[in-house]
Amino acid sequence: MHSHSLDQWTHDHVFLGPKHAHNERRTWFVVALTAVMMVGEIVAGSLFGSMALLADGWHMATHACALGISGLAYLFARQHVSNSRFAFGTGKFGDLAAFSSAIILAMIAVQIAYESAIRIVHPVPIAYGEAIAVAVLGLGVNLVSAWLLRDSHDHDHHGHGHSHSSSHGHRPHDNNLRAAYVHVLADAATSVLAIAALMIAMYSQWVWADPAVGIIGSLVIASWAFGLIRDSGAVLLDVSVDKNLEAVIRERLETRGDRVTDLHLWQVGPGHRAAVISVVSDHPLPSATYKRRLKGLRGLSHVTIEVELCPHASVAVQH
Repeated sequence: MHSHSLDQWTHDHVFLGPKHAHNERRTWFVVALTAVMMVGEIVAGSLFGSMALLADGWHMATHACALGISGLAYLFARQHVSNSRFAFGTGKFGDLAAFSSAIILAMIAVQIAYESAIRIVHPVPIAYGEAIAVAVLGLGVNLVSAWLLRDSHDHDHHGHGHSHSSSHGHRPHDNNLRAAYVHVLADAATSVLAIAALMIAMYSQWVWADPAVGIIGSLVIASWAFGLIRDSGAVLLDVSVDKNLEAVIRERLETRGDRVTDLHLWQVGPGHRAAVISVVSDHPLPSATYKRRLKGLRGLSHVTIEVELCPHASVAVQH
């Protein structure tokens, strides 16, 4: 068989999200914005001897690191998209980054809870005016960042020449972008809660209000971190979560007595799924015929089908 005749049978393994480049640009812009704010707060805090500014500046540094992980994942996935060492492409780099980022988020939640608990036991004097100003400034930066990282929920899917006319399949979730978004959202929530708590404490002299709200905030952030760890971890461990798509694949392949004896479906990138399927048939057809039956399934980007003659049928043929 000539090499040029093999072209129709070969394909690439580009399983990046449909808006990879756009999301990458947005993430790096937010990294820059967060880093500038962080440096500004640390410098101002050092110059003016403000503990509130310094603490918020170092808190932002952890978020900047996590956002940097998201940015690097986009960059690495794009640079190595054609590297054959990655068996199913680089689409999962975002989930690896999201998992790492979620662990940092969980650590931030633990840190906030720990510091809040210490403040409840050993209250410290608070410079209310200055602390509120810092929280408002941080909130402004976080709201701009959250707006930049919002998911536009569009449906411009890409695949391997599929028509995408089918309504089956899920909207592609980019866990990497979601992780970056949750980080700025967590920071924004912390700022909002801090402003509310400081206002209450300032006017009512309830010094414990600030650390008490800090503990509530840490629980909210921890729950977001857990959700991210669960979802990105499921992708990394090839957990099959699309039971609807599995059912449709079986329905399309199990005709004229053909049976699907083995079906593995997993995510290889945002909006991209791979499937390895074994079909047993009394009258086996070429695997390309079975692949054609799956045409139009949105998000099904890589399909391998193994077709075997039913053992009973082979015995009947011999007799």
